Amino acid sequence: MTERPGRQLVLDLPLRTALGRDDFLVTPSNAGAVSMIDRYPDWPHYGAVLVGAAGSGKSHLLEVWRQAAGAPLIQAADIGQEPPEDVLAGGALAIDAAPGAALDERALFHLLNLTRQTGGHVLFASETDPAQWPVALPDLASRLKALAVARLDPPDDALLRGVLVKLFADRQLVVEEQVLSYLMLRMPRSLEAARNLVAELDRLALAERAAVTRGLAARVLQQMTEPGLFPEES
Repeated sequence: MTERPGRQLVLDLPLRTALGRDDFLVTPSNAGAVSMIDRYPDWPHYGAVLVGAAGSGKSHLLEVWRQAAGAPLIQAADIGQEPPEDVLAGGALAIDAAPGAALDERALFHLLNLTRQTGGHVLFASETDPAQWPVALPDLASRLKALAVARLDPPDDALLRGVLVKLFADRQLVVEEQVLSYLMLRMPRSLEAARNLVAELDRLALAERAAVTRGLAARVLQQMTEPGLFPEES
């Protein structure tokens, strides 16, 4: 009896994520947020908030802005770890994952005050509108209401398709049009799901030394119901 060839071992190597402005696909679902980034520093207020679900691209846009503004990046949970004068020394600050699990409200209030007084700028990325952040300090709530909000909507077909094509190209995977159309009709409508889907297709194709076919796509889509493989977005 002929033995079946064993599966190829797959090395789990991280892929570099492109964060340049030209790597961000612009469609009606995110055009408003991109426009706000492009208008910097001509903002109506000293601060703004990018609001979108996990995987919507808000952290990507935050990084685009951070590079353009020469701003350091901190996590919202780390606000108050350093004096506001230090983190705002360059006149701009990028804050990701707002409001964080344990927001230091007084530290954020002083940070926003200093930003306004010095003519600086601060940009947050958050999954929720700042009006929904659990803030007890009235003065801070007032400051947050003054921030401009730019929302990244759920991806439209053009964005989802463009992201799939780019993800496949980044991994040097050749995928036929019928496979792409098959995925578009059946996959969850999120950029996070697109990233996980392409990563799993790449892993299986490499492990099995196979092409990315409709059959392989069907198998991966079926696995999407398995806990842990495709995390739910909050």
